[in-house]
Amino acid sequence: MNLPLSDPLLLAQDIPETLIANLRCPGTAVCMRFSHKGDLLASGTAKGSIVVFDLETNGVARRLPGHTAGRTVQSLSWERSGRYLLSSSVDWKVILWDLNDGSRVRTVNLGAPVYIAELHPQNYLWCVAALYEYRPVLADLTSTSVKQFGLPNLPKRAPHEQEGAEKADAKHFATVAAFTPCGTHVITGTTKGWLSIISTVTHETVYSIRLCNKPILLIRLSRSGRDLLVNASDTIIRTIKLPDLTNPNLHADSIKLDVEHKFQDVVNRLSWNHVAFSSNADYVMASTLMNHDIYIWERVHGSLVKILEGPREELGAVEWHPTRPIVAATGVESGRIHIWSINTPQRWSALAPDFAEVEENIEYIEQEDEFDIHPIEELQKRRLDQEDEEVDVLTVDDEQLEREGGVGKTSEFRMPVLLDMGGESDSEDELIAMGAGQYRRKSTAHEDTDFEDGPSGYESHGTNGTTGTKRRRA
Repeated sequence: MNLPLSDPLLLAQDIPETLIANLRCPGTAVCMRFSHKGDLLASGTAKGSIVVFDLETNGVARRLPGHTAGRTVQSLSWERSGRYLLSSSVDWKVILWDLNDGSRVRTVNLGAPVYIAELHPQNYLWCVAALYEYRPVLADLTSTSVKQFGLPNLPKRAPHEQEGAEKADAKHFATVAAFTPCGTHVITGTTKGWLSIISTVTHETVYSIRLCNKPILLIRLSRSGRDLLVNASDTIIRTIKLPDLTNPNLHADSIKLDVEHKFQDVVNRLSWNHVAFSSNADYVMASTLMNHDIYIWERVHGSLVKILEGPREELGAVEWHPTRPIVAATGVESGRIHIWSINTPQRWSALAPDFAEVEENIEYIEQEDEFDIHPIEELQKRRLDQEDEEVDVLTVDDEQLEREGGVGKTSEFRMPVLLDMGGESDSEDELIAMGAGQYRRKSTAHEDTDFEDGPSGYESHGTNGTTGTKRRRA
């Protein structure tokens, strides 16, 4: 019982091979993030809504409209348990969502378009955001009156580098920001190619290093927090080993960031749209500008090991599944999400353990008593004896529970599934909100003027079942 349908030897592979699915996103997907558990995939659209996919069924599990219509969602960040999701947009707002009912816990206007926003790894009521032509902001979402703390925008220079710094610091702004896994520091990248480490307690820059003269487009940290991935406009992807920033004996003067590897296409001089680590940080992948391929490098020698060929369209954001060899990417033209994985033929013998699969026909030799005809009384007695057996459906199999990761862990959050999600249409305009995260298809018997917007719910706290609803005009 409970035998795997997939060959364990194939599951040991750690690099995806082929395109296996295309997710139809209601709207044009421009960014996405896997949940920490890996069962959900959230995507932000160009029209300001968030769509959450259930990866077991590849279906839409939740839709969250909250940002200004027509304003692109820039980034998404998951809370560790998977219940809360932070979204940011160019409409100047960051929204903290509760996926238990699709309500908005906090909606914060940061005063400028948001490049990227990320939740604190230990406390989901804290976040950091990089703003357009403004300094990074550390926001405390604990109370309804949100507190914002400005972080340094300029790098920390050595005394001999201070001369002429004022002119060099003109138009110098942070473009990306990310928490370290422990949450004690924030790492930022700037338009001048500087990388800075900022303390979340003192709000002061601890260390800065200049990687290039071009803007830094994206930084990503591995799950362990010891590796940093940097994508800059100079067509070079860099991996950097980070020191243990939680060490109390670590002094700022002793911090030194060295580039481990540089990944680039020296022949075609390709530019990279988006980068990401693999689940164990053994590989680095990147989507290419004006190209439909995904490049994958291994980090031991820094060599290219795989090029994933996708559909004939440019690929935007790319993400690697946190536990499995699955890669997802957004299509720039179609707005769909393409998924690559390992092609694993199913072992149907797992459904009937008495049978064995063979690659070619073999001669079968029957046993002497295999087809003997037994008396009807004996067959009836066997059937009655089997019916008298008590089947235990309550006892938990400790071995299976341990394989599923349930031993010694508290119950994890599971998002309620909404059955009526408004059909399979790709158009956001054909769906009408009936509640927080609930939709139905627009009726064809009435024109659009038959409906009017209900309460907008701009500032929603807790659970509000009427957020974003639409009702018929009286």
